[in-house]
Order: sequence, then C-alpha cells, then structure tokens
Amino acid sequence: MDTVVFLKMVPDVVEELVIGQDGKSLDTQWLRMKLSDPDEHALEEAIILKEKYGGTVTVVGMEAPEVEEVLYTAFAKGADRAVKLPGDWTGIQAPAIAKLYASFFSSGSRQLTSETLILLGSQAIDDLEGEVAPYLAEILGLGYVGVVTGIKLDDEKKKVIVMKEFAAGLRGEFELPLPAVLGMQAAEKPPRYVPVAKVRSIMKSARIETVEVSPPEAIAGLSVDRLFMPEVTGKADMLEGSVEEVSARIIEILADRGLIGR
Repeated sequence: MDTVVFLKMVPDVVEELVIGQDGKSLDTQWLRMKLSDPDEHALEEAIILKEKYGGTVTVVGMEAPEVEEVLYTAFAKGADRAVKLPGDWTGIQAPAIAKLYASFFSSGSRQLTSETLILLGSQAIDDLEGEVAPYLAEILGLGYVGVVTGIKLDDEKKKVIVMKEFAAGLRGEFELPLPAVLGMQAAEKPPRYVPVAKVRSIMKSARIETVEVSPPEAIAGLSVDRLFMPEVTGKADMLEGSVEEVSARIIEILADRGLIGR
C-alpha cells in the first residue's frame, strides 16, 4: 500500500490568541502552530497500515511555522518520505487547499496508482465542516468516506474497508476501491509518542523534500471583515446545597427568565 498523508498546521488554542492590527487575522507574533489533531490520527493510522500490510508512507505539508518539526517527527514515527510544499499559504481556504494537494500528484513527484490511499484529518479547528478531503476526492475523481475510525484491506489488497462514525453513536462499514481518499476522525490506537532525542537524531539523517506546486487560481470563499475577542459577560454561579435546595434554585432561575411558569 502506498499511503499519502496530508498534514495541516493550525493555531494552538492552548496559547492566548491575539487579533492583529488589521482586525481581520490573528497576530502571528504570538501565534504558535501545531499539527491538527485529526491529521495526527491520520498519520498514526497510516503507520498502523504500514505495519500491518507493508508499503510506504509519504507525509506532505504546506509550508508553515513548525511544519518541519512535524515532518521530522513523522519520520521518527515511521514515515518513509516527507515533502514540504513551499509558498505563502496565508489565508488559503479549503477549495484552494484541495487544488493545491491535487497538484502534488500532477507535479511528477507522485502518481496515483491502484495501491494509493490518501488520508487527511476529517476536520480542523479552522475547517469544522471537513471540506478539504471531499473536495480533493472530487478533483481527483476518487471515492471518499469521512469521519473514519478504522481501516483494513481486503484479501486482494485492492479495496479498503472502513468504519465510519455517525451521530448518536452509530457506525457503518463501507468498502471502496483503491485509490481512495479518507477523512480520519480517529486512528485505531492513540497517536504514538516519540522522544525528542529520536526526532533530533532523525533531523541529522533524514531529508525533507521540497516540491514546487503552482498556487491555485483565485477561488471564491469566505472573506473576514473583522474578528472580535469573546465578550466577558459575567461569571458562572455555582449552586450549592442539598439536591432539593439546588433543584428549587434551578426552578427559580428558569422562572425568573421566563422559561417556565411559576
């Protein structure tokens, strides 16, 4: 199996986010980037598939702060090849990202074959609808399933059998011919940890490739007029006392707000 994993860097919301002077974007001076959590699960699932069925794992990331560290970490976890797509991709949105990823396969760096499986995170904090993966599948003319939590190959290794999660805890099993695009929600196992020392060692021996891709033409998308910090409206009231006392207080609060009759 030839697995290609596209990795996306997103703002680390553990850090305090500051709005830039333009009022439309985050201040990059204080912005720390990290690998999107679903993408980290996509990488883990790719390594699991390699351990089960053999083959190779290629990781691809758009140029962004901290992306090289993420690519070297992917090497340390078991990836065979790491590629960076250079350029200024600030503000690029899902349709354009999908076209950019598709151009990776037309750049001559990698061809789609009957053994190619493309993995992406099912969503990201700046793409909650999970649009990139289905857009990419449409451009490449491939089958797509999202919110995937498990993958296995059929006996002939020509199809993937995937487990997809639905609302209310429902799950369904789907079968797709290869090549295919999958949006990962969670890997079979939690993403593995690699020591910093191993990553530093990999940095001395592994090489991140650079593949030039043409920026996609202008694509209609969302435009941001202005960002606002969340307004502080007050603090929570903690209800204390016995069950009866707390219940009575909840009823009183709901009645005061006109949500129930007295």
